[in-house]
Amino acid sequence: METLRFKTNIKCGGCIAAVTPSLNNLKGLEKWEVDTASPQKTLTVQTQDAQTIRQIVAVLHEKGFVAEQL
Repeated sequence: METLRFKTNIKCGGCIAAVTPSLNNLKGLEKWEVDTASPQKTLTVQTQDAQTIRQIVAVLHEKGFVAEQL
């Protein structure tokens, strides 16, 4: 399993609720969480598929958010 981290603009519980269904439906994504208290609003993802990086960025972009891998 690989742990990936992304800098995002997900700022609050409402933002998390907006992306939850899409992230939960990504194949290969085991677990994810967003630290909204950190300055970088870090999204931490556990996955078994390195291809997931592009999918995560695309899903967040579709919902109006940005993600930059750290």
